[in-house]
Amino acid sequence: MEPTISVKPNVQRGEFRRFKLSTVLIYVVLSAWAMTTIYPLFWIVNNSFKVSRDVMNNSFSVAWQPTFVNYTTAFDRINIGKSYINSLVMSGSTVLLVLIFGGLAAYVLSRFNFAGKRAIYSLLYATLLIPAFATVVPVYELLIKTGTVNTYWGLILPHTAGNLTFAILVIAGYMSTIPKELEEAAFIDGSNRWQMFYKVFVPISQPVFASASIFVFLWSYNDLFSALIFVSHKDVRPIVALLSEISSQYGTDFGLMATAVTLTVIPVLIVYLFVSKYIQKGLTEGAIKG
Repeated sequence: MEPTISVKPNVQRGEFRRFKLSTVLIYVVLSAWAMTTIYPLFWIVNNSFKVSRDVMNNSFSVAWQPTFVNYTTAFDRINIGKSYINSLVMSGSTVLLVLIFGGLAAYVLSRFNFAGKRAIYSLLYATLLIPAFATVVPVYELLIKTGTVNTYWGLILPHTAGNLTFAILVIAGYMSTIPKELEEAAFIDGSNRWQMFYKVFVPISQPVFASASIFVFLWSYNDLFSALIFVSHKDVRPIVALLSEISSQYGTDFGLMATAVTLTVIPVLIVYLFVSKYIQKGLTEGAIKG
């Protein structure tokens, strides 16, 4: 019989200890980083269940006896529900238009070769360098001439135009990784270009569409500067513009301010939870040229 040789892994205790210490250190750093984001959100939500006096005297204490008077005031006195609807309508319409036009443009740029393609890409990248503040005056003049100031379209159109470049570049980068064989198989099955787009490319590109939608929604939803200029009327005022007026109308009511901020964050969290699983996949795969 041949002797049996047992092989044991050569792991030194020092290496094992260093590996464990580094893992613990990583978790500690990540946990501390997470707390810097979670705690301010908890602080806002916690203070929304306090009256203004308690917020001023001891804002870091837990609201063991919560009150809902701030939420009642938010919906009854400052009509925050109307601003909610305005924000969701304008931001949702912006996301829908950006995905439709951006998806079609990205499909053409990623799957077709034509003269001037490089020039179009250069132009798209160049538009990212133009600050939004530089376009306020001409955009406002266009909205006045078309009669869309203080209407839903007064914010939907500028936001759609402003976010379209980002969506086109991200979606085009993802679509360029889709294998050519899928197009050939679709052609064999009798699909035309339009059918190929919404039956093949749109379903496969769901991760990047989800990634683009969350970013476009956040940028549109949180754009206070454009909201104060283009839709300042109270009937079409989004919720971010309403927040800027609460401090002037109810300057000392910090509980109401915390409530308004809490209600503003809720839609963002809901949208993010629905599409968060697609974000990392869409952005990383869209950056790879196949």
